[in-house]
Amino acid sequence: MAQRYLIIFTKLIFIYCLFYVIMKILAVFQGAWLYANLIIAFPVLILGLLGAYFVKIKKYNWLYVIICAILISIIRYYEQGWLLGLHNYFGT
Repeated sequence: MAQRYLIIFTKLIFIYCLFYVIMKILAVFQGAWLYANLIIAFPVLILGLLGAYFVKIKKYNWLYVIICAILISIIRYYEQGWLLGLHNYFGT
């Protein structure tokens, strides 16, 4: 039963990362800040690609799920402040 939950959580993280990156790219096309949004989306893209790799080779790991949940939560919690800071740094 635990293995089944691990597979489900890994696939959910992969799907969420894919959705998040697509939404950030769409936001850029609708006028959001380019560099800030792409920089924020990059770590999530890496997590999603790693998840896709695990799903493809059918090797699942609880450490990946826990680390991704923590990192995604941190990114989402601090996203607005980081976006503003990155825009001020790279701003035009």
